[in-house]
Amino acid sequence: MRDVTLDDLSTGPKTAGSALTRRSVLAGAGALALSQFPAPAIAQARTKVVISEAIRIALYTPVYAAIRKGLFAKHGLDVDLTTAGGIALPVPVLLSQRAQFACTGTGMSVNATVEGGKMMCIAKIAGGISLFAIAKPDLKISSLADLKGKTIATLRFPSNTISTPTYLMRSVGGFDPKESGVNFLELPPGAQAAAVKDGRADLAIAFDWDASIGVTQFGLKTAFSFADILGPIAFSSIFCTADYVKSNGETVQRFVNALAEAMKLLHSEPGLHAEISAQEFPQVSPDVIKLGAKNFMETKNVVPRNPVITKVDWDAIMKHELGAGSLRQTLPHEQMVNTSFAEKAAKEFGLPV
Repeated sequence: MRDVTLDDLSTGPKTAGSALTRRSVLAGAGALALSQFPAPAIAQARTKVVISEAIRIALYTPVYAAIRKGLFAKHGLDVDLTTAGGIALPVPVLLSQRAQFACTGTGMSVNATVEGGKMMCIAKIAGGISLFAIAKPDLKISSLADLKGKTIATLRFPSNTISTPTYLMRSVGGFDPKESGVNFLELPPGAQAAAVKDGRADLAIAFDWDASIGVTQFGLKTAFSFADILGPIAFSSIFCTADYVKSNGETVQRFVNALAEAMKLLHSEPGLHAEISAQEFPQVSPDVIKLGAKNFMETKNVVPRNPVITKVDWDAIMKHELGAGSLRQTLPHEQMVNTSFAEKAAKEFGLPV
């Protein structure tokens, strides 16, 4: 997960002022169980924590839902969300103690640990990849082999729009993209759909919201989903320093409980993903929000049904990131993941594991 997409470019890093806005949303967005108490008592009862997210991207919707629906507040936390501006940047934010929780690509926890900054993963945020091939309606793509000989519009390397299909072509398709005539046309964010429309590329590989923009505004179709091949994977996670998890177990449990409740709401309330997305991404048009939210909820594994990072999830992301060249080495599930918080939360909210 290395992409600075439309989501990131349009929203940008959070300022101190925007953090205040998010805090005020938290305070009044639905913590009904706490609303009977005077404001000073509520503030005193909550534990202040900061989440450092890599970029603003719809893959992190369970976090946004927990904020917008007042679930962190309900579970006794006063949460600020700040945007670091890149996939690796939440790590130094945690190490400098400017945040307690990182929300980013799972592999970043491993790189930090290998370099001496021991991390512990506690919850899954994205359990699949919302990556699609979009093309003109007359182009049929039914397998990875159909990508041979094609010019594919992507973001610039090391974007997942290149690394993930390359990994899958080699590991699943059994062919090398370069040797098979695949040409990646690397373009700046937002330019992929236009390249297909004007004939410079046969297809584009894009995340939502970009994929849905291609469909709604450029007359393209969703031709292929890479999530179906990649399967369950701990694509994005929440992690903390190992020391913080060891010393603040109650706070970590409250945090994961809020995420679990948000995941339950997203899967039980039709339209909630679109509602949250419209609030978080006001620059994205309603038709794109509607289609993109549908893609997120209907693409298997992308929005988790529980926050547990299983060994299957972990082994899949280790294999993927190593193959994509973003890991120096892999580390085992038993070293890097504490499942106790997520398993307890899943049980409390009746979530399937």
